Amino acid sequence: MMMITRSRKCLTLYQCIFLLSMIIALLDIVSSSTDDAKEQKMRDKILSLPGQPPNLNFSQFSGYVTVNSAAGRALFYWLTEAPKPSDTKPLVLWLNGGPGCSSIAYGASEEVGPFRVNPDGKSLRLNPYAWNKEANLMFLDSPAGVGFSYTNTSSDEQTMGDKRTGEDAYRFLVKWMERFPEYKERPFYIAGESYAGHYIPQLAQLIVNRNKGTKNPIINLKGILMGNPLVDDYNDNKGMHEYWWNHGLISDESYFELTKWCLNDSILFPKPNCDNALNQAFSEFGDIDPYNIDRPACTKGSSSNGWRQAWRYRGNDECVTGYTRIYMNDPNVHKSLHARLNRTSWTPCSRVIRKNWKDSPKSMLPILKELLQAPLRIWIFSGDSDGVLPLSGTRHSINAMKLKTSKRWYPWYHSHGLVGGWSQVYEGGLLTYATVRAAGHEVPLSQPRLAFFLFSHFLANHSLPSSSS
Repeated sequence: MMMITRSRKCLTLYQCIFLLSMIIALLDIVSSSTDDAKEQKMRDKILSLPGQPPNLNFSQFSGYVTVNSAAGRALFYWLTEAPKPSDTKPLVLWLNGGPGCSSIAYGASEEVGPFRVNPDGKSLRLNPYAWNKEANLMFLDSPAGVGFSYTNTSSDEQTMGDKRTGEDAYRFLVKWMERFPEYKERPFYIAGESYAGHYIPQLAQLIVNRNKGTKNPIINLKGILMGNPLVDDYNDNKGMHEYWWNHGLISDESYFELTKWCLNDSILFPKPNCDNALNQAFSEFGDIDPYNIDRPACTKGSSSNGWRQAWRYRGNDECVTGYTRIYMNDPNVHKSLHARLNRTSWTPCSRVIRKNWKDSPKSMLPILKELLQAPLRIWIFSGDSDGVLPLSGTRHSINAMKLKTSKRWYPWYHSHGLVGGWSQVYEGGLLTYATVRAAGHEVPLSQPRLAFFLFSHFLANHSLPSSSS
């Protein structure tokens, strides 16, 4: 008995030594991994951008996160933190749509980012209504092949679609938070516009599903915010044609043809009869900007069908992005942003990706209803001068969900007692819809102060004010 007991004690001692050595080795690996993440974060820090204003009171980071090593897919991000103390502010991810358009080109450079590119294409000025005043704001070029994001597998750009875009964005967030652990468990929101009406709900659904059973999820998603979004082909088509007709942009005959051929058609990939009806309708618009029907069309530096191409991208036209295009093609800017140029020149949108988009579900409404059950806070807003994805289509889509109304349609007010738009609240306050007066497809571009006001109320979870007091 003595021998057996001693043998067991000896075995236990060896096991302890072995386990201790394993723990030490694991700690070394974790420590090394943590050190690598810290080093990469510091390599991502932007020291200064060419032509930026002096004495900035916020930090910036940019760089790449590999989301698929085998294919060599890497997504480019640009984080503009809130002024100190930034650790008290939430994290907001901004996504632009297209599909195939860059969040750096649109969201960061002409909408909610801290800078605007000056007409010289070489210098920057501050945006007084930058959203990083209220949150740590990150822009993501997605999917790979858009903007500064890239893939080393050329066939990737021929096979992109909603599903892969969502999966890659989710992998990006998980890996990015290893590099920036201070954002783990921080309140997190996703915002964006246009075709991001697909990206945002699908990414939110992935996060919600993969957070199930987790007490303190690393990606602490609290809500989503979508501007002039594409959410349902049938209702968006219906509302778009109505908007064109009741704003006098098209003839009765064109309205009839659109209703006949396009209602059940895909917005992204219209069939020949629908495409013909659209072309006829476009010819009746005249010389206006369909993204903001109160403005003239842009013809500067574009072909006769330049705005037609912009229409297909659900983005904006060359007149707005021209300065940004010059700036983002400067090699010194690439160096400061730690970005690599994937082609001969940087472009706001990828025609290849848009042309070869493989999957685009006809409706996001089932996912939105699922997210409301999570429960997740959802705000949707529309610029009332947008003729591309107009408010009438979005209202039809929301009505199709048959939600209970918490607060009926009312005018909301901002400073000086002015009506900023109209709003309605649903499902016990979980879903808010708001219009923004005199705003186009890119609401923060045409009405930056109203967009900032709306964003601040979204983050605070406060309804837009119903009185001027």
